[in-house]
Amino acid sequence: MNDNLVIKAENLTKTYQMGEVQVQALRGASLQVQSGELLSIMGPSGSGKSTLMNILGCLDQPTSGQYYLEGIDVAQLSDNKLSHIRGKRIGFVFQSFNLLPRTSALANVELPLVYMGVGRGERRRRSIAALEMVGLGGRVHHKPNELSGGQQQRVAIARALVTDPAIIMADEPTGNLDSKSSVEIMGIFQHLNEAQGITVIFVTHEPDIAEHTRRVIRLADGQIVEDRLITHPRRAGVTEATPVGDGAALPSLVTQGAA
Repeated sequence: MNDNLVIKAENLTKTYQMGEVQVQALRGASLQVQSGELLSIMGPSGSGKSTLMNILGCLDQPTSGQYYLEGIDVAQLSDNKLSHIRGKRIGFVFQSFNLLPRTSALANVELPLVYMGVGRGERRRRSIAALEMVGLGGRVHHKPNELSGGQQQRVAIARALVTDPAIIMADEPTGNLDSKSSVEIMGIFQHLNEAQGITVIFVTHEPDIAEHTRRVIRLADGQIVEDRLITHPRRAGVTEATPVGDGAALPSLVTQGAA
């Protein structure tokens, strides 16, 4: 398999049983994703885009078809191995932020590292570094209700970054944001993709958001009906707080030998 190929999906199908009715969410979807790509998955409600994202993120398994993540046949992995991949290799960002409301930005970002058993000092160092990368170094002790929607999504991105993932999967990450905050969030993702080489995959129904990526995959009725490259993606400036670092910041989140 191509060394730069991080995702290879072949003829994925997914069928849900809804009472006496079978619903086919995916009908033979195939795609490949190279390391360092910035792409979006689009489609109307019910097209199968979130189902595809869940399978690619190892949150669900297909009814049939094959899925290889970094050359590994996901179907052959145990639950523990899948959990390890989700924790170490993939960072997730969701529309609803999913932050703990009564804890600080710092504590929210630290949470994945707590589950991984990383020591307190190392957790704090890496979490502060991740918050600084998304422009929130001055708000590490703020709780979600003290932050704007855009700032809350920045915390969620920092939480996804703190484990040093190879891939970030973002499901409608701008869906709850105003247009200004949406552009700022896209600027952060573009920066992380270009400066850090992180593979970023979006699910979105917003054409304006998709135009910030370099490739658009469009689904309809569970099938991929379009897969096109964008020669000149729309550039997103970050007006509230530009991410810091010149491309060397993210690798330093993880200390040699740390969990």
